[in-house]
Amino acid sequence: MHNHNHRHPINCILPPHVLKNIATHGTESQKSMAFSTIKVSEQMRGQRRAMADFTAAAFRVTAVGGGKERIIYDAKNGSTLPGTIVRKEGDGPVADVAVNEAYDGSGTTYDLYKNIYGRDSIDNNGMRLDSTVHYKKDYDNAFWDGEQMVYGDGDGELFNRFTIAIDVIGHELTHGVTQFEAKLVYSQQPGALNESMSDVFGSLVKQYSLSQSANEADWLIGAGLLAAGVNGIALRSMKAPGTAYDDPVLGKDPQPGHMKDYVNTSSDNGGVHINSGIPNHAFYVTAMQLGGKAWEKVGQIWYVTLRDKLTSSSNFQTCANQTFTVAGALFGAGSLEQQAVKFGWSEVGLDVEGSGDTTTPPASPGCLGSLLKLIGAA
Repeated sequence: MHNHNHRHPINCILPPHVLKNIATHGTESQKSMAFSTIKVSEQMRGQRRAMADFTAAAFRVTAVGGGKERIIYDAKNGSTLPGTIVRKEGDGPVADVAVNEAYDGSGTTYDLYKNIYGRDSIDNNGMRLDSTVHYKKDYDNAFWDGEQMVYGDGDGELFNRFTIAIDVIGHELTHGVTQFEAKLVYSQQPGALNESMSDVFGSLVKQYSLSQSANEADWLIGAGLLAAGVNGIALRSMKAPGTAYDDPVLGKDPQPGHMKDYVNTSSDNGGVHINSGIPNHAFYVTAMQLGGKAWEKVGQIWYVTLRDKLTSSSNFQTCANQTFTVAGALFGAGSLEQQAVKFGWSEVGLDVEGSGDTTTPPASPGCLGSLLKLIGAA
């Protein structure tokens, strides 16, 4: 049983500005639900500040035989964690769809990190992936608490069950990866980078599971999460920040996609769920420049940057500079990949320091291939 008194960062998928809008504009039952969800989140709020020096080593459970190990628990609409075991690694699907989604989603997230980036679970040391479903009643959120994943069922009026979107699962588990690597402080630009890294790899988990190219992907975070009747398509859009929803109860998506629209605010830990739209869009533009499977090249660049280059206080400019450096180290100075990274950041108003002009997009891989064929033919 967890008592939540440990120094854990609590990272929730649903931004506080959405909950506050519901608490202001919703029906009586929706307002009540939002206040309840806010209260739970606020009780844990101070623990987020511990992210910079948190190592979780004292709480980590390593998979018994090494490799992938998942345990899914059922809180049975209570708040005691982790709950009752309902599915373990190797067990077949059960009748409860939320259990199966949590199992499959955490498995696919493990597979992306292991198969593509050579990472052994969240901590790179075989950490067991524990998930609890049916947390509280009508709970409108999902979160990583430093030890495990926790999912609410949603209220059914505004939100569906929070296991429904595999990118939400990948997003939350990536908070764990960040916790063990860069330890980005959950405030201001480092906090927005923390959120953005989770969106990036959450989206890549979804694309990997569907074997989608960058062109085929929807670049939405949480598609399917909004209930029927809500005017919106997802929680966030990496392709077009600020367009994911515009609803009388939820409010309008406040994400900017460019530094000129950066939101200075004291709420949401300095706008961590809001300004994350800027690095999100830089990743999207870079991925679209390169084409193909986004987890292969641009995903590798971002992963190595998160693992090796960012520190607890890194800001957007640092991330731009470091992804550019990593792209050069992985694919060569002046390579198509490095040019794409430079162009991606320039499109959100950040010039990579020391790289000169950023106004022209690199040639597409298709153009490059044609050029090489011509040279070969000559």
